[in-house]
Amino acid sequence: MLANFHEVLGMTKNILVGGQYGDEGKGKIISYLAIKDNPEVIARGGVGPNAGHEVNYKGKRYPMRMLSCGFVNEKSRILTGAGVVVDPDVFLKEVEMIGGNPKRCGVDFRATWLTKEHIERDSSQTPGKIGSTKTGCGPAVMDRAGRVAKTVSECPELKPYLTDVVKEINEAKNVLIEGSQGFMLSVLYGTYPFCTSKDISASTIAADVGIGPKNIDEVIMVMKAYTTRVGGGPFKGEKNKDEAEKVGMQEYGTVTGRPRRTSFDLHWDDLKLAATINSATQLAVTKVDIKFPGNEGKRKYEELTEEAKKFIEEIESKIGVPVTLIGTGPDTEDTIDRREKVL
Repeated sequence: MLANFHEVLGMTKNILVGGQYGDEGKGKIISYLAIKDNPEVIARGGVGPNAGHEVNYKGKRYPMRMLSCGFVNEKSRILTGAGVVVDPDVFLKEVEMIGGNPKRCGVDFRATWLTKEHIERDSSQTPGKIGSTKTGCGPAVMDRAGRVAKTVSECPELKPYLTDVVKEINEAKNVLIEGSQGFMLSVLYGTYPFCTSKDISASTIAADVGIGPKNIDEVIMVMKAYTTRVGGGPFKGEKNKDEAEKVGMQEYGTVTGRPRRTSFDLHWDDLKLAATINSATQLAVTKVDIKFPGNEGKRKYEELTEEAKKFIEEIESKIGVPVTLIGTGPDTEDTIDRREKVL
């Protein structure tokens, strides 16, 4: 009833989150939705610059760490929520990269200022099994919890970009919210202690940008057609690097460049838990072209191979959530959109 009410008013507020260990292809799906749905506002929640989301658009690669990948829509306002720890150097570099300015990009004045001291603290720690990205996010989150962190309102370089994201988002009619990392890296529900420094489920991402739970229309959970993770921790069905290279599934982290660990399988119990706690209403499945060669660049469901179609049907049956978006290549436009047919 609530979603219908919002539709009548022409309002939609949708959240996109990762359902595995990060690296699911959130950047690709966000960039597609940014163009297709033309949101008025696109906001980033999550941890901070330790999460790299990659966009391949019009032949160019954009590795984003602070700004939303929805920047490909030049009409959308690109915001960073209060729950994010913000590295000013990374933020301003990405603003410059996309040709942005304070009219287009903003950061909530309540957000935590990730300083060089945080990065130094993170880098000086003895390397451990957890596998920190050394971007300073963990220490910044700790200082915020300890009530000793500065907010970005005290950062001179960011003053032109400061805004009230809560006000902007709740006044906008069409909003898309981008989460970071993946559910299995949540500090609450993931493979603790081999995880990121905060929860990154849909409810927390909503809080990061200032949206109440009753104002969320759709939760799109992104998953890859196989499973990868970076860093230490338990990982079922792990293959060695040579095996992964042979089938084109060996990947490398966007932020660290570290080789990702690979499993050819989907971890069904984990995915069902992720869908439950995130209240997923839609699934986006990426890298179908890698899992099933012969589907590269397909943009209609009918064009998929029978094997790929059966795979999509299996996902829907086992997780109990419709697959509405299917990635068939690295480019933003290599996407099958089934939303009108299955919702």
